[in-house]
Amino acid sequence: MPGLSRSRRLLRRSAWGFAGALFASAVWTAALWAVPSLVNTASSPLRVGSYRTTDDLCSKVPFNRFGQLYPVASGTAYHYSTHNPALDDMYCSQYLKHSANDSGYVTLSMEVQLHRAVSAAPEFEAQRSGFDQRKFQVSDVPNLGDEAFVGYLDDQSGSDRTRHYLTQTLYVRDGALTCYLNWSGTYQEGKDTPPDRDGIRQALVIDTRDALRALGGR
Repeated sequence: MPGLSRSRRLLRRSAWGFAGALFASAVWTAALWAVPSLVNTASSPLRVGSYRTTDDLCSKVPFNRFGQLYPVASGTAYHYSTHNPALDDMYCSQYLKHSANDSGYVTLSMEVQLHRAVSAAPEFEAQRSGFDQRKFQVSDVPNLGDEAFVGYLDDQSGSDRTRHYLTQTLYVRDGALTCYLNWSGTYQEGKDTPPDRDGIRQALVIDTRDALRALGGR
Protein backbone atom coordinates (compact mmCIF):
# COMPACT_ATOMS: atom_id res chain seq x y z
CA MET A 1 0.00 0.00 0.00
CA PRO A 2 1.55 3.35 -1.06
CA GLY A 3 0.39 5.23 2.04
CA LEU A 4 1.75 2.59 4.39
CA SER A 5 5.12 2.50 2.58
CA ARG A 6 5.38 6.28 2.83
CA SER A 7 4.59 6.13 6.58
CA ARG A 8 7.26 3.51 7.11
CA ARG A 9 9.81 5.62 5.27
CA LEU A 10 8.96 8.64 7.42
CA LEU A 11 9.21 6.51 10.56
CA ARG A 12 12.64 5.20 9.54
CA ARG A 13 13.82 8.77 8.80
CA SER A 14 12.60 9.92 12.20
CA ALA A 15 14.36 7.02 13.89
CA TRP A 16 17.59 7.78 12.05
CA GLY A 17 17.26 11.46 12.92
CA PHE A 18 16.72 10.66 16.59
CA ALA A 19 19.69 8.28 16.60
CA GLY A 20 21.81 10.94 14.92
CA ALA A 21 20.84 13.50 17.53
CA LEU A 22 21.76 11.08 20.31
CA PHE A 23 25.13 10.42 18.66
CA ALA A 24 25.84 14.13 18.22
CA SER A 25 24.89 14.75 21.84
CA ALA A 26 27.21 11.99 23.00
CA VAL A 27 30.09 13.39 20.93
CA TRP A 28 29.49 16.92 22.29
CA THR A 29 29.35 15.65 25.88
CA ALA A 30 32.63 13.79 25.38
CA ALA A 31 34.18 16.93 23.91
CA LEU A 32 33.11 18.98 26.91
CA TRP A 33 34.78 16.53 29.26
CA ALA A 34 37.92 16.51 27.13
CA VAL A 35 38.06 20.26 26.38
CA PRO A 36 36.15 22.27 29.05
CA SER A 37 37.17 25.55 27.42
CA LEU A 38 34.67 24.84 24.63
CA VAL A 39 31.91 26.13 26.90
CA ASN A 40 33.86 28.92 28.59
CA THR A 41 32.33 32.31 27.96
CA ALA A 42 33.48 35.82 28.73
CA SER A 43 31.66 35.58 32.05
CA SER A 44 32.97 32.14 33.08
CA PRO A 45 34.98 32.17 36.32
CA LEU A 46 38.76 32.06 35.92
CA ARG A 47 41.20 30.18 38.12
CA VAL A 48 41.79 31.34 41.69
CA GLY A 49 44.84 29.10 41.86
CA SER A 50 46.89 29.28 45.04
CA TYR A 51 45.78 32.80 46.00
CA ARG A 52 44.38 33.15 49.52
CA THR A 53 42.70 35.99 51.37
CA THR A 54 44.13 37.65 54.45
CA ASP A 55 42.37 39.60 57.18
CA ASP A 56 45.08 42.29 57.31
CA LEU A 57 46.53 43.19 53.92
CA CYS A 58 48.70 45.93 55.45
CA SER A 59 50.53 43.38 57.61
CA LYS A 60 50.66 40.67 54.96
CA VAL A 61 52.21 42.84 52.24
CA PRO A 62 55.58 44.41 53.14
CA PHE A 63 55.70 47.33 50.62
CA ASN A 64 59.47 47.22 51.00
CA ARG A 65 60.33 49.38 48.00
CA PHE A 66 57.98 52.19 48.99
CA GLY A 67 59.29 51.83 52.53
CA GLN A 68 62.72 52.75 51.19
CA LEU A 69 61.36 55.80 49.35
CA TYR A 70 59.14 56.92 52.25
CA PRO A 71 60.46 55.36 55.47
CA VAL A 72 58.20 57.23 57.90
CA ALA A 73 54.56 56.22 58.41
CA SER A 74 52.12 59.01 59.22
CA GLY A 75 49.20 57.86 61.32
CA THR A 76 47.84 54.32 61.50
CA ALA A 77 47.36 52.16 58.43
CA TYR A 78 43.74 51.34 57.56
CA HIS A 79 42.64 47.96 56.31
CA TYR A 80 39.60 45.75 55.83
CA SER A 81 38.80 42.33 54.42
CA THR A 82 35.40 41.02 53.31
CA HIS A 83 34.45 37.49 52.31
CA ASN A 84 31.68 36.21 50.06
CA PRO A 85 31.24 33.02 47.97
CA ALA A 86 31.31 35.25 44.86
CA LEU A 87 34.01 37.77 45.82
CA ASP A 88 36.73 38.25 48.42
CA ASP A 89 37.95 41.82 48.87
CA MET A 90 41.05 43.07 50.71
CA TYR A 91 42.13 46.69 51.17
CA CYS A 92 45.00 48.62 52.76
CA SER A 93 45.87 52.33 52.82
CA GLN A 94 48.49 54.38 54.64
CA TYR A 95 50.20 57.77 54.65
CA LEU A 96 53.96 57.86 54.19
CA LYS A 97 56.61 60.60 54.47
CA HIS A 98 60.26 61.09 53.58
CA SER A 99 61.12 62.09 57.15
CA ALA A 100 59.47 62.89 60.45
CA ASN A 101 59.98 66.63 59.84
CA ASP A 102 58.42 66.51 56.38
CA SER A 103 55.12 68.42 56.34
CA GLY A 104 53.89 66.65 53.21
CA TYR A 105 53.00 63.03 52.75
CA VAL A 106 51.95 60.60 50.05
CA THR A 107 49.07 58.15 50.07
CA LEU A 108 49.61 54.48 49.26
CA SER A 109 46.62 52.20 48.84
CA MET A 110 46.09 48.67 47.58
CA GLU A 111 42.96 46.64 46.87
CA VAL A 112 42.97 42.95 45.99
CA GLN A 113 39.88 41.03 44.85
CA LEU A 114 39.34 37.33 44.16
CA HIS A 115 36.47 36.87 41.72
CA ARG A 116 34.97 33.43 42.34
CA ALA A 117 31.69 33.65 40.41
CA VAL A 118 32.45 35.47 37.16
CA SER A 119 35.44 36.22 34.97
CA ALA A 120 37.62 39.13 36.05
CA ALA A 121 38.83 39.77 32.49
CA PRO A 122 35.94 42.00 31.32
CA GLU A 123 36.21 44.09 34.50
CA PHE A 124 39.94 44.53 33.91
CA GLU A 125 39.29 45.79 30.38
CA ALA A 126 36.63 48.16 31.70
CA GLN A 127 39.06 49.53 34.27
CA ARG A 128 41.65 50.21 31.59
CA SER A 129 39.04 51.92 29.44
CA GLY A 130 38.09 54.05 32.44
CA PHE A 131 41.69 55.20 32.90
CA ASP A 132 41.82 56.17 29.22
CA GLN A 133 38.57 58.13 29.53
CA ARG A 134 39.91 59.98 32.58
CA LYS A 135 42.94 61.10 30.53
CA PHE A 136 45.51 58.98 32.34
CA GLN A 137 48.68 58.14 30.45
CA VAL A 138 48.39 54.35 30.24
CA SER A 139 51.26 51.96 29.50
CA ASP A 140 51.53 48.17 29.65
CA VAL A 141 53.58 46.35 32.27
CA PRO A 142 55.13 43.14 30.91
CA ASN A 143 55.74 39.93 32.87
CA LEU A 144 53.29 40.69 35.67
CA GLY A 145 50.26 38.45 36.05
CA ASP A 146 48.21 37.76 32.93
CA GLU A 147 47.95 41.44 32.06
CA ALA A 148 48.91 44.69 33.76
CA PHE A 149 49.18 48.41 33.11
CA VAL A 150 50.18 51.63 34.86
CA GLY A 151 48.12 54.79 34.67
CA TYR A 152 49.70 58.21 35.35
CA LEU A 153 47.92 61.54 35.83
CA ASP A 154 49.32 65.02 36.51
CA ASP A 155 46.29 67.09 37.49
CA GLN A 156 46.53 70.90 37.56
CA SER A 157 42.81 71.53 37.65
CA GLY A 158 42.88 73.67 40.81
CA SER A 159 43.07 77.46 40.96
CA ASP A 160 46.82 77.36 41.63
CA ARG A 161 48.38 76.11 38.39
CA THR A 162 51.78 75.70 40.06
CA ARG A 163 50.47 72.92 42.27
CA HIS A 164 50.45 69.42 40.80
CA TYR A 165 48.25 66.57 42.04
CA LEU A 166 49.90 63.36 40.92
CA THR A 167 48.54 59.82 40.70
CA GLN A 168 50.17 56.61 39.57
CA THR A 169 48.22 53.37 39.67
CA LEU A 170 49.30 49.87 38.73
CA TYR A 171 46.43 47.54 37.88
CA VAL A 172 47.02 43.82 37.34
CA ARG A 173 44.93 40.73 36.66
CA ASP A 174 46.20 37.22 37.30
CA GLY A 175 43.52 34.62 36.67
CA ALA A 176 40.63 35.37 39.00
CA LEU A 177 42.61 37.96 40.96
CA THR A 178 42.55 41.68 40.28
CA CYS A 179 44.76 44.08 42.17
CA TYR A 180 45.65 47.75 42.10
CA LEU A 181 48.38 49.63 43.94
CA ASN A 182 47.90 53.39 43.94
CA TRP A 183 50.36 56.15 44.83
CA SER A 184 49.26 59.78 45.07
CA GLY A 185 51.07 62.94 46.12
CA THR A 186 51.49 66.64 45.38
CA TYR A 187 54.24 69.14 44.70
CA GLN A 188 54.44 72.86 43.99
CA GLU A 189 56.61 74.35 41.27
CA GLY A 190 59.47 76.46 42.61
CA LYS A 191 59.00 75.11 46.13
CA ASP A 192 59.15 71.32 46.03
CA THR A 193 61.17 68.78 44.09
CA PRO A 194 58.95 66.85 41.66
CA PRO A 195 58.64 63.17 42.61
CA ASP A 196 60.60 60.69 40.52
CA ARG A 197 57.95 59.32 38.17
CA ASP A 198 60.05 56.40 36.95
CA GLY A 199 61.14 55.52 40.48
CA ILE A 200 57.56 55.42 41.66
CA ARG A 201 56.53 53.26 38.72
CA GLN A 202 59.34 50.85 39.55
CA ALA A 203 58.23 50.73 43.18
CA LEU A 204 54.65 50.00 42.10
CA VAL A 205 55.82 47.02 40.04
CA ILE A 206 58.20 45.65 42.68
CA ASP A 207 55.77 45.93 45.59
CA THR A 208 52.84 44.58 43.59
CA ARG A 209 54.86 41.55 42.51
CA ASP A 210 55.85 40.98 46.15
CA ALA A 211 52.21 41.36 47.20
CA LEU A 212 51.05 38.69 44.78
CA ARG A 213 53.70 36.31 46.07
CA ALA A 214 52.75 37.08 49.68
CA LEU A 215 49.16 36.12 48.87
CA GLY A 216 50.23 32.78 47.42
CA GLY A 217 50.78 33.66 43.77
CA ARG A 218 53.69 32.76 41.55
